[in-house]
Amino acid sequence: MKYAALLIFVALLTLTFGCKTRDKNVPVVGFADAFEDATISQARDGFTDALAANGFSKEKHTVDIEYRNAQGSIPTLTQIINQFVSEKVDLIATCTTLSTVTAAQKTKAIPIVMMVSPTLARAHLLDASGKGPSNLFGAVEDLNYIDTSFSIIPKVLKPKSGKLVVGMIYNQSEPQSADALERIKGLASKMNVNIVALPLNSSADAQLVTQSLLSKNIDAFFANPDNTVFAAFETILKSCNAVNVPIFTSEAGLVKRGAVAAFGADIYQWGYQAGLQAAQYLKTRSMNGLKPEMVKIRKRVYNPAAAAKYNIKLPNNFQPVK
Repeated sequence: MKYAALLIFVALLTLTFGCKTRDKNVPVVGFADAFEDATISQARDGFTDALAANGFSKEKHTVDIEYRNAQGSIPTLTQIINQFVSEKVDLIATCTTLSTVTAAQKTKAIPIVMMVSPTLARAHLLDASGKGPSNLFGAVEDLNYIDTSFSIIPKVLKPKSGKLVVGMIYNQSEPQSADALERIKGLASKMNVNIVALPLNSSADAQLVTQSLLSKNIDAFFANPDNTVFAAFETILKSCNAVNVPIFTSEAGLVKRGAVAAFGADIYQWGYQAGLQAAQYLKTRSMNGLKPEMVKIRKRVYNPAAAAKYNIKLPNNFQPVK
């Protein structure tokens, strides 16, 4: 009985002293990241830099940013969003599609600024009348840029035999990944390229699935916009390099990590663009003029070391990654 009473007392102390004492004049932003990833994390850097440039700095105590990372766990991500909602944070920032969709499902009252996310249509966030949640804004991307990213492959790479064969991995639970695969299949048929694609449920399966894909004698690997691929990229790269299969991608951030080339959004600038919108909201506390807008900065980049390894020469409009 005494032991039970002691436990209750300790719990009460934890609740009392574990909760933050907040300054009501300092806005609170709950930042939900779905994955731990070196490329995706650049969006958070851009977001916080944009806030700081507009007077909202955590270091200067003009904003409180509560950062949480779900480490790829959907139940954990749900808990994170639920916590932000229960705390009644002033703004929820979401990075990657899963965070955005989860937040949109959990609250209609708290404004949500999204980044590294697809258009609302691709994220299946439009209602029957074609309208998205009124509390959602930020920076989004469509699939048009993938045409440029994928079309570079047959221009710079010769097939080992017959038709060029490009391998892909996709996560069926990620709308942008499944949509990208269907779009690429359509492009490939027009370019006389064969696509071999295998499903991937989690980054833990990456090595096994990649090796299975490589056993199908592919000429190149295409890393599409898929957060699971992002999280497992080093594993995929190691397997591909071991059998001399170059990786191309639509994600500029993966080029620095070893892919040959890409045409895609600059992830840091993607976060910065969303951060500018977030700053506007925090200044005005109004959603007027705020809505999902297309990513403004995309880059054509290549990795000199990877290009040299595979003796690939990129067009002049591709710049070496820094």
